Amino acid sequence: MRMGSGTMPAMQESATILPAPPEVLEKARRARDPRFDGRFFVGVTSTGVYCRPVCRVRLPRAENVRFYPTAAAAMDAGFRPCLRCRPEAAPGRPAWGGTSATVSRGLRLIDEGALDDAGNAALGDRLGVTDRHLRRLFLRHVGATPQRVAETRRLLLAKQMLTDTELRMSDIAMAAGYGSIRSFNDHIRRVFDRTPTSLRGRGSGDRAGVGLPGMVLRLTYREPFDWSGLLNFVARRATPGVEAVSGETYMRAVRVGDAVGTLTVCQAEGEPALVCGITLDQQTSLLPIVARLRRMFDLEAEPAEITGALVDDADIGQLVRGNPGQRLPGAWDPFEAAVRAIVGQQVSVAGATTVMGRIVERYGSGIDTELPGLTRLFPAPETLAELDDAHMPMPRIRAGAIRELAARVASGSIRLDAATDHGALREQLQTIRGIGPWTAEYVTMRALSDPDAFLASDLILMRIAEERFGDPNAAALIRRAERWRPWRAYAGLHLWRSYS
Repeated sequence: MRMGSGTMPAMQESATILPAPPEVLEKARRARDPRFDGRFFVGVTSTGVYCRPVCRVRLPRAENVRFYPTAAAAMDAGFRPCLRCRPEAAPGRPAWGGTSATVSRGLRLIDEGALDDAGNAALGDRLGVTDRHLRRLFLRHVGATPQRVAETRRLLLAKQMLTDTELRMSDIAMAAGYGSIRSFNDHIRRVFDRTPTSLRGRGSGDRAGVGLPGMVLRLTYREPFDWSGLLNFVARRATPGVEAVSGETYMRAVRVGDAVGTLTVCQAEGEPALVCGITLDQQTSLLPIVARLRRMFDLEAEPAEITGALVDDADIGQLVRGNPGQRLPGAWDPFEAAVRAIVGQQVSVAGATTVMGRIVERYGSGIDTELPGLTRLFPAPETLAELDDAHMPMPRIRAGAIRELAARVASGSIRLDAATDHGALREQLQTIRGIGPWTAEYVTMRALSDPDAFLASDLILMRIAEERFGDPNAAALIRRAERWRPWRAYAGLHLWRSYS
C-alpha cells in the first residue's frame, strides 16, 4: 500500500495480539529498550512511517503512535519502513512468540518460500486448515495476512541488499524473490515513493570488506550470544567434506534447488549480528537461505526470556548464569541431521562423525570450492533410499533405519520441514525399526529446532543426573525436567556442557 500525501494510516486492529499491553510498549518505546527490538513496531501517523522501538529519531507524540506486532502488520496498515532505523535490520521475532501453533508453523513455511509459487489455499492445506481460517489466525496473531507477510519478507530483504551490497538491481530482484526487475521496481516505488537507486544512495554502500567470499548479508540477533560455544558444538559434529569450522568461522557446501555453492559464517565486529558470505553457481532466491541460517544458529531466540525461566532453578541455575548466551544448534539440512541421529546411536561423537564422513565420501556428490575441506554435498534421501544395508558402514539395523527413513522422506510420507508437528514426527520416526526415543528427540531438536526436545535417555545426561541429582533412571530425569518446560532443550545443553 502506497502512502501518499494526505493519506492517513489505518487505525490498528484491536483484535490483533500485541506482545505486551500498550502501556508497556509505550514505556519501551520511550526508553528505546533494546529488549523489545523486533518484538513490535511503531507506526507514526504524522509521518506515515513505521519504526523499530529503538529508533533514534525524535520521539513522536503518543497520540500519533500506533503499535503493531510485526513489520507486515505495520505495512498492511499503510506505513512505510523508516530509512533511519531500518526495520529490515531488526532481530527476528521468535516463531513461538505470541502465536498459535498453526501460525508459528505457517510463518516458518512462508520464510522457506511456501507462498513464492503457491497461494494461501495451498499453505492452508499444508497446515490442515482452510484458507479463510488461516487468514483469521494470521490477522489475529501477526496483524497481517499470509500474503502480506510474504510481500514484506521480500521487500525487507531487497531493502537490506540495496543498502548493504553493491549487487546489480537485477540480481537483487532475483535474490529477494521477485519474478522480474519490473515488479521489483514497482514494489519499491509503491512502498517508499522512491526509486531503488535513490534508496541505495542513502545506505552504507558495499560492506563486503570483511574477507568473506561471495555476497555478504548480516543477520541480526538478540544478545547475549555464545558464538564460540555454538561453534564448538557444531565443530565436533561437522560432517567431513560437507562442513567445517576454522577458528571462529563456519563453512559449508550447499545445494539450494538447482544451485550449488558455499556458505561462510562468522560474527560481525561491533554489532550483534552474524556475517554470512554466500556463493552460488546460479541465481536463486536468498529467502530460504536466510530462513535456514536463522534457524540453524537460533537467531530468533530471546535469551532474556529463556534465561529468566531457568536461572533460578535450584538444579541448573548456576549453569545458566555461567552461560546466558546458550543457543540451540540447529541444522542446515534436516535430513542430514536425522541421519546423524541414527548414526550417533550408542557411539561416541567422534565415532559418529567418522561414519558420516564415510557416507559422504561414498555417496555424496562432488563439488569444487575454494574453501578448505569442502568437497562434497550430502547425499539426497533418494540416493540413500536405494542402498543395500550391507553397503552402509554401520550395523545392519542402523543402516536399515537410515534406508527406511530416506525412503519415507523421499516419498513425502515423513516431512522434515517447518510445518511438521513435533509430536507427530516423534511418533512417525519410532515406527521405523531401529529408531527409539533418543533418536526421535535428537531429530526434533537439531532438525526442527524444537526448544522443548529432551534426550532423557542420553547416557551422558543420565550420568549427570545420577551424579548431580541422584536420579536413578530416565523416568526420574523426565519428572525433574518438567519444570524446565518449554526450554528443556536449552536445559539439556547446559547439562551436556557441564560434563565436557
